[in-house]
Amino acid sequence: MDIFQTIVLALIQGLSEFLPISSSAHLILVPKIVDWPDQGLAFDVVVHLGTLAAVVYYYQSNIRSLSCDFYTSIIKRQTIGDSKLAWGVLLATIPVGLAGLLFKDFIALNLRSLEVIAYSTLLFGVLLGFASWINTQNNKPRESINWFDVIFVGMMQALALIPGTSRSGITITAGLLIGLSRQMSIQFAFLLSIPVIALASMLMLLDLYNQPQVVNWVLLSLGFIISALSAYATIVFFIKLLDTIGLLPFVVYRLILGVILLVL
Repeated sequence: MDIFQTIVLALIQGLSEFLPISSSAHLILVPKIVDWPDQGLAFDVVVHLGTLAAVVYYYQSNIRSLSCDFYTSIIKRQTIGDSKLAWGVLLATIPVGLAGLLFKDFIALNLRSLEVIAYSTLLFGVLLGFASWINTQNNKPRESINWFDVIFVGMMQALALIPGTSRSGITITAGLLIGLSRQMSIQFAFLLSIPVIALASMLMLLDLYNQPQVVNWVLLSLGFIISALSAYATIVFFIKLLDTIGLLPFVVYRLILGVILLVL
């Protein structure tokens, strides 16, 4: 990898991780389209850690509150403050964690083609548009989320293992389908990203340990910084503009991208 490739791919990771457009699809597509060599597992690890750092920093006060209430709920054996949401984040992470462990090799070997990415981009783009359309009058409060809702979101999130689906996109879609507002759906999706990205990074680190690579620490550090800064900017931008632009631009982008990929 050179500096230009590092900057471009780190920006792609940072900009697309929290937008409903699939970061994994773009990281697969761009090198294939421009005929770049594979960026390597070490690079994938550091840019994911960069986006993790960004979302943790943005939601640091929420994380402290969730952690405190979660610990208190265990001690007192009752729901305290935001403890239900904390338990919900943990429960919704289980399906994608299990699916990742069981199907990681199958997905890597069989589902990283342009055709799969094209169809998943189209399908889940349409689903996001449908969920946004039927949700226009819904605004279920966070407190009314039940365990069935959490399990549904978790099962939907597991579909994000298919390249082109978008983890944030499918969890936002699931939140809209169970009646959450767009803002609450996004907050839930972003909080869910923290354990998922952490688990994915741990798995990649394990693979990296078993398959050691010669790495350029300067480029890896640059990739981490760029992915973290661009991811943080994306979170701020996306949340602030959501009420103005809605989700339709992202639906349209996915449809256009999916058609282009099918043509290719």
